[in-house]
This record gives sequence, structure tokens and C-alpha cells, in this order.
Amino acid sequence: MYRRILVPIDGSAASMMGLAQAIKLAKDQRARLCVLHVVDDLLVSPALMDPAGAVDLVNLIEIIRGEGQQVLAQAVKLAARAGVKAQKVQKESDARRVSEMILDEARRYRADLIVMGTHGRRGLNRLVLGSDAERVIHETPVPVLLCRLDATAVPAAAPKRAKRPRRPSS
Repeated sequence: MYRRILVPIDGSAASMMGLAQAIKLAKDQRARLCVLHVVDDLLVSPALMDPAGAVDLVNLIEIIRGEGQQVLAQAVKLAARAGVKAQKVQKESDARRVSEMILDEARRYRADLIVMGTHGRRGLNRLVLGSDAERVIHETPVPVLLCRLDATAVPAAAPKRAKRPRRPSS
């Protein structure tokens, strides 16, 4: 039986699917949730500089923090609607990998399960460093439930195919 479930989220469709599954499981198991958002400062790179070569890193990090707080508030609200107690935690990566932050929070929270989406908003970072979900799986001592986002689950995410003109019947 699970009592403490950690759910890392970033607002992506996959992480929100993980949250939905965690809420269902927590309700069934009478467990509590810890919803975690990590402000990934590794995403803030010189590539984000404006043409003049200056970048307002402080402002950019504040925007990321604010968006994270909105995602966390929404997650706690969804859990409450289902009758599940949830706490929210926002951490800053401080140049560490997001997977490390997830594992640290799992230990701190004494989680007995981690529920997460398989693909978050990682972009090129995921291709270069590997996915956070993979790293969590390889390094955690607790079970991990991965929620894979099916491409058909989010039709808007798939590019629309151009309609082919019909051939006239002969």
C-alpha cells in the first residue's frame, strides 16, 4: 500500500497525465501527494540572449518560477477536487539535473512511490543529457510509475495532415 506519492510536474501534457494517475491512485490508496516543480536553471543558456547579447536572467527565472507556481496551484486544486491531500513544493536546480532534484525530494518526503510522465518539457536538453525519467528509474530505491502520453491522447499536438484532392471517378 502506498502512503506518500511524489509527483514531479512541469505543466506538460505527459506530466499532467502522471498527476491524474497519481490522484486516482492516491484516492484509492488513501495516500498523500507531494507535487514537485523544479525550476531548471540549466534551460537558461546563452542561446536565449537577445540580439544585443544581453539577457535578463533574473526576469526569466522569475517568469519560470511564476509559471511553476501556477502549475502547482492547479495540481493541488485538482487533487482537492478528488478528495486527495496534496502539498506543493518548488525547488531550484542550482545547476543540478532535474532528476537529482526529484530523487532528493523523494528521500526528503519519504515517498514510497514516484509517479511521473515519460516526456516533459525538456527539448534538446533531453536529447543531450538523457531523460529525467530514465535517470530516476535507474537511481531510485522506490517504485516508479511512468505515464506515457499516447500521441492520440492529444490531437492538437500532432501536426495536421493536408487533405489530398479526390481523384475523379472514371
